[in-house]
Amino acid sequence: MNVSLNWLKNYIALDLPVEEISRILTAIGLEVEGVKEVESIPGGLAGLVVGHVIECGQHPNADRLSLTKVDIGKEEPLQIVCGAPNVAAGQKVIVAKIGTTLYPTKGDSFKIRKGKIRGELSEGMICAEDEIGLGEGHDGIIVLSEEAKTGTAAADIYNLTSDQIFDIGLTPNRSDATSHLGVAKDLAAYLKINHEGDTYVKSPDVSSFSLSHETFPIEVVVENTASCPRFSGVTLSNVVVKASPDWMQKSLIAIGVRPINNVVDITNYVLHELGQPLHAYDADKIAGKKIIVKNLPADTIFKSLDDQDRKLDAEDLMICDGQSNAMCIGGVFGGADSGVTDLTKNIFLEAAHFEAGTIRRSSTRHLLRTDAAKVFEKGSDPNNTIYALKRAANLLVKHAEATIASELVDIYPKIIHPLSIHVRYEKINDLIGDSISKEAVHDILQAMEMEVKPVDDHSIKVLVPTNKADVIREVDVIEEILRIYGFNKVAIPDQISSTIQFTSFPEKNYVKNLLAEYLSSNGWNEMMGLSLMESRKAKDLIALEDEELVYINNTSNIHLDIMRPDMMISGLISVLHNQNYQIHDTRLYEYGSTYHKKENDSFTENPYLCLFLKGNKSPESWKNTAEKTELSDLQQTITSSIARIGLKNYMLAEVNDDERFSYAVDYKIHNNAVIRVGVIAQNILKKMGIKDAVYYAEIQIDKLVKAARKSKTQVSEINKFPVSRRDLALVIDKKREFADIVKIAKKVDKKILKEISLFDIYENEEHLGAGKKSYAVQFMFEDTTKTLRDSDIDKIMSKLTAEFESKIDAHIRK
Repeated sequence: MNVSLNWLKNYIALDLPVEEISRILTAIGLEVEGVKEVESIPGGLAGLVVGHVIECGQHPNADRLSLTKVDIGKEEPLQIVCGAPNVAAGQKVIVAKIGTTLYPTKGDSFKIRKGKIRGELSEGMICAEDEIGLGEGHDGIIVLSEEAKTGTAAADIYNLTSDQIFDIGLTPNRSDATSHLGVAKDLAAYLKINHEGDTYVKSPDVSSFSLSHETFPIEVVVENTASCPRFSGVTLSNVVVKASPDWMQKSLIAIGVRPINNVVDITNYVLHELGQPLHAYDADKIAGKKIIVKNLPADTIFKSLDDQDRKLDAEDLMICDGQSNAMCIGGVFGGADSGVTDLTKNIFLEAAHFEAGTIRRSSTRHLLRTDAAKVFEKGSDPNNTIYALKRAANLLVKHAEATIASELVDIYPKIIHPLSIHVRYEKINDLIGDSISKEAVHDILQAMEMEVKPVDDHSIKVLVPTNKADVIREVDVIEEILRIYGFNKVAIPDQISSTIQFTSFPEKNYVKNLLAEYLSSNGWNEMMGLSLMESRKAKDLIALEDEELVYINNTSNIHLDIMRPDMMISGLISVLHNQNYQIHDTRLYEYGSTYHKKENDSFTENPYLCLFLKGNKSPESWKNTAEKTELSDLQQTITSSIARIGLKNYMLAEVNDDERFSYAVDYKIHNNAVIRVGVIAQNILKKMGIKDAVYYAEIQIDKLVKAARKSKTQVSEINKFPVSRRDLALVIDKKREFADIVKIAKKVDKKILKEISLFDIYENEEHLGAGKKSYAVQFMFEDTTKTLRDSDIDKIMSKLTAEFESKIDAHIRK
């Protein structure tokens, strides 16, 4: 939000340096992100002086040029070639000296240089209005009065002004500071408490508002009072639409608002002055001389002011005419056919209070982040509408020759009163961490226009003005007190007390960091997805019970309406993003949490480490053909990762009840499923638009840490004898699990059979038979005392084969 220092000075006496004002604004919660100077004339007429033309004659080499001698108060006059038809000896003129940069009304800036024009030296330039940004005139040079003193700076002649603009990062909770008057009141409260003197705010006087004669009444009906608790308006006739006064245009331009005409500029001026959005309708275009505030059916087409056809949502609050034709999305944007034009003679001026959430959703839905919507979504003051109407009407009477042609319309069925909040003195000092006297507390609250009513010796009732929509609790009032009291006044204690705490080893963050370091050092990239997602998309991808979802009221983006229920979905969004940028070889990992609602309306948050593997094992090059990643590659990464924290003893159990995977296994440690690794189901990838297979692993961090605390790391000498590998392809019944194979194998040999892993799964009823599947199983053999012979391993493999055939009716594929 831009705030003009000159504008602020209309309401409050400020003689402090700009740096000090910036410090105070930041201290009271209106963080100044930058300050810039705005000049009424670009360049401030620097380098321009009053000159006296002492000679003027015909240029010897050009019929339309004059050769002049101009005194600018220096020892020697300047010779200047001038092409203006009205230049003459004896004139006082504006001269641009050599090196001066000019900022014309139209076009780019340029610098005056010493040079020759048609063979004659020219040492400057005699200026016209448009050449120095003073106007549009280019018929001739500017001729000043004879009283102008030679050599005087042009900036002194024109009494130029400059302004300082504060760029304030206004937070969503500061509904009271969306205007210059609101900022002035906050500044005044701070200055009253922290600076000597009685600083006060001078609000615009509206006492001159009066009805001339009721000639143009407009009836107003509000059907949706929940979304529009208050609707006020007034009709003005005989309006003359023209340019707004120069001072108003300069004020608007200074804060980045483009002037349009007097009617629109006045509504914008009052918005930024008082924080109350206004909207002006061409009263002659309001069918039936009636306004209806209502909701229209979903998918109704509305042509907005920017000439776009917008499809309305059933929740959009609309301002309609007597025939239910939409004229405006209430609080957001006007319509193409009801606005003020150069031909407008009568206007209906609206000042309303809309429910913040409704406006935010409509604004976001239609991507219309207007100044009015930004005010309403923070919470406008419901008791400011009439004052703003009177202020705007008075300005229209003065600057648009308007006549007030109706009584004030004010639909306000349920009056919103100041909120009464019980505040305890002890709680104030406890939260702030300083001892503030009761009198100081009262002074601060009254400086912020909050009425104080005593309750007892220990507490008070505080009546919070309706412009502070965010102040609803005792702690909010205490925050307001602290803002004005001053954060820097709270003493920092000389001593800091702490309690020594310890936790079981390994500590959770230690485990997370250890795993992250391992993955990052092995070519994996860490990502961070949003904890929010669209319920519609989540429920489309996987089966989710609506009662389990954690819905939120997300005013920043209404589509992201639930907390993340599943890590896979949010991670696949990142995989798709990489794919869209032609990054097909993906190794991503993420720490994050999922959120679920329980039956007793409590919530659970479960932390995970998730891995996503896709594409080739290594980039394709002239040396090698790219090889696709497999599930076993991800399993190897998981095995190596958990080994870093001392976990090696686990059981694999096949997963048959998780629709997210086409195949998956659980890593069970101490009989608890801690890790799930698998191939993401093709139907999910297809809905996401992901073309290649994606392998996914999710590690339950809390369970992993618990398992790591139970495990004992053993260190042994590196085996100096080689390891041997054998593979078997087993055709088994689909109901069988990999855990069955592991169990049988470990019974056959416990001495040299060190590792059993599954590296491929194949299903094809035509080749294998109905209800059958094929497992490709890897067996690793190792002996720490000798080199294994083929005969030793063959003997064990024969036993394994026989056991598999007899115990689980396996067929060995050869």
